Amino acid sequence: MRLIPILLLVTTLEAQQNYEARIAAVRKTPGFVAFWDFVKRDGDRFAPHQGAREKADLRLDPVNYVLDFWGEGRAATMADFPLTGEGPFGQAVRFKAEADRDFRPVLLVPRARLHNSGIDVKGKDQSVTLLAWIKRQEGNHAIAGIWHEGTDLAANSKQAKRVEQGMRQYALFAGLAANAGASAAHVSETGGSSFGDKYARNLSVTPELIPNGEWCLVGLRFDNRANTVSSSLDGKETEYWIDQPEKHPFFQWPAKGWREGTYTPPEKKPISRQVISAGVEILTYAFTKVRVSPAGRELVALKANPFWFPHDLFTPAGADRGGPFTIGRVIHSSRSVGFVGEIGGVAVFNKAISPGQLQRLSAIGRAANGRYELIRR
Repeated sequence: MRLIPILLLVTTLEAQQNYEARIAAVRKTPGFVAFWDFVKRDGDRFAPHQGAREKADLRLDPVNYVLDFWGEGRAATMADFPLTGEGPFGQAVRFKAEADRDFRPVLLVPRARLHNSGIDVKGKDQSVTLLAWIKRQEGNHAIAGIWHEGTDLAANSKQAKRVEQGMRQYALFAGLAANAGASAAHVSETGGSSFGDKYARNLSVTPELIPNGEWCLVGLRFDNRANTVSSSLDGKETEYWIDQPEKHPFFQWPAKGWREGTYTPPEKKPISRQVISAGVEILTYAFTKVRVSPAGRELVALKANPFWFPHDLFTPAGADRGGPFTIGRVIHSSRSVGFVGEIGGVAVFNKAISPGQLQRLSAIGRAANGRYELIRR
């Protein structure tokens, strides 16, 4: 009988050592700013592990954004973010398919507390990497990031009482209409819409879909120097081309920008040339494939991963003009259910980490078969 408490103690110590080793692997990655693992708390709120130079209060508040902006529904509490007791880092928050349209709970760092902090990546020459360890059940909307879509649109809902325009910087999504259920990385240079549409349309997306009901790592890497934003799934940034982009529900907008001269990926020297017939050929560039004929130039394919983005991230004029950092949802007018599943870790780095570093982070806690060895609490 004495062996049982001894074995329990050994198991507990091993789990703690395992946990500390995994956290250390995240923290030692260059550019590390903050990591929410939902194990660490300050009072009753989730607190992040933070870089040595990060002094901002980045604890997550429970918020029902419908109450804040529409004045409807009840307030959110920490009880609305149930914990599962296990995950790649020992804990996870479950985001449910809320049936009450007036209740959209989100974990949020208010703008006033994050403004000019390390996670407030914006402006000249600044790059960012955002990673989330998730187990998706359904939904193609937001996972994490600074992406206040605004409440100035009345799409699928009544007009908000508190109307604010979009304040977008960077965020991870589960594909959206770009490729529903995939890993998608959204960035914005204006905080608002792009290419003449009412929504922001600068986004990369993976061809692979997130496996339902399995832990995985989704990622965003914006490399300001390379002018690219890349999406990853389990450490892989698979190249992805969209054929006939003008017919695509999402990439029709950058295709429109290409046609009108507002989206101009480099096309000085083709990588390859395919002759179709006399006077007709397809030129392949780094981010576009263009059909050239006597009739003119036609965009036949657009690269969606990585996606060409030759801008700096949106810089709000002040703390009152910027969005919060949110996990599980973003503030938006449609008030849809969004992402449904578990989130077991969210990490921000204020640089574009290398592909090798991304793969090493993806390998944290994985067994030889590729599945995560979960830590249980």
